[in-house]
Amino acid sequence: MAETTTPIQATALRALMAEAAEEGARRALREIGLHDDAAARDVRELRGLLEAWRDARRTAWRAVVKALTTAVLIALAIGVASQIRGR
Repeated sequence: MAETTTPIQATALRALMAEAAEEGARRALREIGLHDDAAARDVRELRGLLEAWRDARRTAWRAVVKALTTAVLIALAIGVASQIRGR
């Protein structure tokens, strides 16, 4: 049995691809639970949580760097003080 091909116009192909992409997106959103009216709010909340996490992580690193810098400066000050007393 020989298969025959049917030519399709570019506009019809684009429309078919767009419809398939939309259906695929709907299906993917449905599978992860973001298919209802609350989905936009959920995504905004998730973005807010992610931004808060990033801010907290950034603040923690700054605190660690500040503590290490302070410790090094204190150690240097103690070393200088002991050198001055030793003279």
